Amino acid sequence: MAAGHRKIVDGPHADRQHMRLYAYAHIATLVEPELERLFQTVSGYFALLAEPTRLKILNALCDGERSVSDIVSKTGATQTNVSRHLNLMYSRGVLNRRRDGAMTMYSIADRNVVELCRTACVRIAGMADEKAVPDKTLRRFMPQR
Repeated sequence: MAAGHRKIVDGPHADRQHMRLYAYAHIATLVEPELERLFQTVSGYFALLAEPTRLKILNALCDGERSVSDIVSKTGATQTNVSRHLNLMYSRGVLNRRRDGAMTMYSIADRNVVELCRTACVRIAGMADEKAVPDKTLRRFMPQR
């Protein structure tokens, strides 16, 4: 390493941390119109997640690929409603979709969405009364190792 430079992050997540630092530095250099477009895009991303049924779908898919009927069963929503949300999430790149005979299977395409939702759920649950959210429920949102 050159004199005067030091490594900011060590360990298994160093590459991820360096990418985040680069992204933050890049955002700071955007001019106003570019920043406005970025905020519009981010706003659309959050709007996609601002629907309880979509969060339930992501929760159902955290453990892996599922059929539409499995997702309907796990979410408690109607097949029509689940299908509508699945199609939207697929079209926005959040989910993958494939055919398996007569069934349509879905999985998570963008793992960052899951990380974002988990972070928000754990944070909000932590702000609530401890007895309001059982530990078993909170563990559901923790990353699988």
